[in-house]
Amino acid sequence: MTAVAAGDSLTGGRGRAVAPAERGATTIADRVVSKIAARAAREGLGRVPQGGAPPHATVTVHHDVAHVRIVLELDYPSDIGRQCGAVRHRVIERVEALAGMEVPEVAVQVEQLHSAHSRAAQGRIR
Repeated sequence: MTAVAAGDSLTGGRGRAVAPAERGATTIADRVVSKIAARAAREGLGRVPQGGAPPHATVTVHHDVAHVRIVLELDYPSDIGRQCGAVRHRVIERVEALAGMEVPEVAVQVEQLHSAHSRAAQGRIR
């Protein structure tokens, strides 16, 4: 049990509880949640393919619910389904933990595949 001081902000200094709506609000911009999601996608991938771009996230937030779209590039060959699942899981986990938002969906779009064979062939063309 925690004692509450008379001047505590939760009581308003009058001995009565102050409703959460009267205490203020915290708003997190969509672009901030996008940065969290993009960083989490990089963590979920483990590494960005050589010559590839880092994951990019687009987020729409409405009433503490974040809808996330991730665009990424992968190595070829690889288990695309497993990698997208790992990205999806990590994004949900980090956005919920850091922004306190529900994430009902993470759409993952694989934009490009990078193969070691095509990189080697490009290096020989002059």
